[in-house]
Amino acid sequence: MAEFRPGIVTLDGHADDWNDIDGFEFSLLPALDPDDDKEYKGGKMTVKALHDGQDLFFLLQVDGEYAYAKGNNNKCPSVALMFPIGDHATYHNMGGCKEGTNSCTSKTCKGHEVDMMHFSIGNAIPGRLYGGNLIDNRDGNGGDRFGHLVDLYAWNPHCRYIDGIGPSGNDSSAQNNWKGAWWHTIFTDHSGFVEEDSPYGSDGQKGTYLFEFSRPLRTMDRLQQDAQFTISGSSKMAVAFWYPVDGNPWHGSGHFSINCDWIPLDISPGSSMLSPGGSGDVGGAIALLFSVVSLCISVFVGYRVARPKGIPFTPVGTTMENL
Repeated sequence: MAEFRPGIVTLDGHADDWNDIDGFEFSLLPALDPDDDKEYKGGKMTVKALHDGQDLFFLLQVDGEYAYAKGNNNKCPSVALMFPIGDHATYHNMGGCKEGTNSCTSKTCKGHEVDMMHFSIGNAIPGRLYGGNLIDNRDGNGGDRFGHLVDLYAWNPHCRYIDGIGPSGNDSSAQNNWKGAWWHTIFTDHSGFVEEDSPYGSDGQKGTYLFEFSRPLRTMDRLQQDAQFTISGSSKMAVAFWYPVDGNPWHGSGHFSINCDWIPLDISPGSSMLSPGGSGDVGGAIALLFSVVSLCISVFVGYRVARPKGIPFTPVGTTMENL
C-alpha cells in the first residue's frame, strides 16, 4: 500500500523519515530457482511505499554485510523494480513475449511491455542523488552516465532496452523519470561523502543497505515504455536484488526476488480527512469555534450590563475656581 503522506520524505537514502510508514518483509529467493535452501543468507528485504499526490516513493531495506568495489557494479549490491505496462505482461520472462532478439519489436511484442528501474551502485556515492539528469534527458533516453540508475523497458529478458532506445531505432522524446540514492547503516559520516572517500566503509561489516527512489505517478511517455499510476488505482510490481555472495561478482540472471510472481501495489487516495472520523473532527472544530464565539459575546454583554450607569462630571472651569 502506497499511502498518501505528503511532505515527510527527503530523497537522500536515509530511512529515518520512513519510521512511521508500514512496510512488508520478504525473504529473498533466487529468481530462477526459488528454493528455500538457496535463500539470501544476509537477511530479509523490507519494502515500503508512499505518494504525495504527484510522486511515488519507495524504500528498500536489505540486511547485509557491507560490500563495495568502486567502478565494479558486479561486486556491489544492486536493485531493480519492475512494473507491468501491457495487459499481457507477465512476471515470468520479464513480460513474456516469445519473440527472439532479432524479431522483438513494439508491434510483435505489443501488450508484453514491462517498465523497469535498475540501480547499480559501483559508481554512485552514498547519499547522493542519481537517475534522471539534464544531460542524459537532453539526449532523449533513460540512461544515467553518472550513477547507473537507469530507466528501462522490456518485452522479455533478451529484449531489454533503455527508454528511448530500441530495435527499431531511437526516439529522442524519452526521459529517465527516476531519482534515487543509497546508504548503509555502518556509515557514521552524515555530512556528505565525495568520490575520494571511496570505499566509504570496511567490507564485511554487518548492517543494512538502504535504497530510496521516486518517480512521478504519471510521466510524459508516449512510447509505451513507462508504467502509469493512478491515485486510488492498483498496479503490480516486482523487486530484484543482486549481491556479490562470498565476494564473487554477480551475473545478470543471478538475482534474488521478493516473490515468485507480481505483488499488488495499491495507491491510496488522499481522502483520510474526508473519512467519517475526519468529518467528525471537522464538525467538532466548528462546534468549538461557535462555543468560543458565544462565550466571548456573553462576556462582552455581561461587561456592558455590569458597568456603572453614570460617572459624575465636574466642569474644568469650576474645579479651577475652587483651587
